[in-house]
Amino acid sequence: MILNSTAIIVARSSIASSRSTCHRLFSTKKPRPIFVAATKQHVGKTTTSLALMSGLQKRFAKVGFIKPVGQQHVTVYSPTLGEDIRVDKDICLLKEEFHLDHIDYQHMSPVIIPRGYTKRYIDGKICHDKQLKRIMASFAEVSRASDVVLAEGTGHCAVGSIVNVNNAHVASMLGASMLLIANGGLGSAFDELELNRALCEKHNVPIAGVVINKVIPEKYEQTKRYMSKAFQDQWGIPLLGCIPDRPFLGCPALADLERLFQSELVCGQTHRYRHYNVKDINLITTSLTRFLENIRSKSPRTLYICHITRDDIILGFMAEYQRNRREDERPFEAALLVCGRKEKYQMADEVRDMFEGLEGAPVMVVGYSTHQAMQLIHDYTPKLNIDDKNRVRKAVEHYEPYIDFDKLLERT
Repeated sequence: MILNSTAIIVARSSIASSRSTCHRLFSTKKPRPIFVAATKQHVGKTTTSLALMSGLQKRFAKVGFIKPVGQQHVTVYSPTLGEDIRVDKDICLLKEEFHLDHIDYQHMSPVIIPRGYTKRYIDGKICHDKQLKRIMASFAEVSRASDVVLAEGTGHCAVGSIVNVNNAHVASMLGASMLLIANGGLGSAFDELELNRALCEKHNVPIAGVVINKVIPEKYEQTKRYMSKAFQDQWGIPLLGCIPDRPFLGCPALADLERLFQSELVCGQTHRYRHYNVKDINLITTSLTRFLENIRSKSPRTLYICHITRDDIILGFMAEYQRNRREDERPFEAALLVCGRKEKYQMADEVRDMFEGLEGAPVMVVGYSTHQAMQLIHDYTPKLNIDDKNRVRKAVEHYEPYIDFDKLLERT
């Protein structure tokens, strides 16, 4: 039922997009900035921002983007300043993916809170007024160059309170309408949203609506119906999006595991952006014969984990790749994670030398026990990045049709 309704939603979205585009082309009123905040980490805030940017670009000639307060940062080159500067990592993703050439990096990420920032602020070494002036000056530049501005917060509405720049406060300064993001569910999601709604109310920030992400497909209609009614009856706020879960978006790529383990693939680097379902991880504790039976019968895209002392499994994995390529049975998409604590185990040089030339068989060596590695992967939430273009594209394609852009713009 969900698959059939998706086609209907996509069609309706296309019609709505055309109507909204025509309306905005002849409208002189500039909408309020749209500020996106979540109830907690890992609920799909950046993914929602990507979908919002894609939809807004279909309706406005120039869409601005700003992340007033960021945490995890990267170094980029600012053409305007002619030097390298630090910006929040999500800025690079949005700017490069959507070609936001009308605004410069220097105005998109005015305040960065790295490690030690909070202590320096409390000690009086960071001026509160200067923080606010940087945010307002950057926003003014982005707004001046854009027809509408999308702002992304950091975490939930109270994040940044200790340095007096929480999301609700900043949204109020910018004169923005808040779009709240929560994970699927009923009671728990509503409770989390209430805490954030109360803080927005304290700072006089109007709430444009709510988007519920990662909804269990079988409970999609139920969640949409009851959440819509609860929001409207109790808060007078619309549900602007109800998005069914798509597990692929949460599957780590090998590049994600490289970052997680601070390691690199020793071979198969061309498949760094191949994704693996955590449910398909297979810890090898059996004989070589049973392993070979397993790799020939399991899903082709399985991530295997073995200990670094299992030379037989490592060599067997490489031999199976060669055999599969020779006989051309089916695509070889398996990967092998070789585990062993650095201070205790080392891979033999003779074995490592054999990896050369195995372009289609990804192997990574990590300095953790098999148990630690599996636990880290299980607890890890991969983040969208500009290099993983396939996941970014699929995220936008999945999210955008479920967002009611007409109602969102009516409320801004």
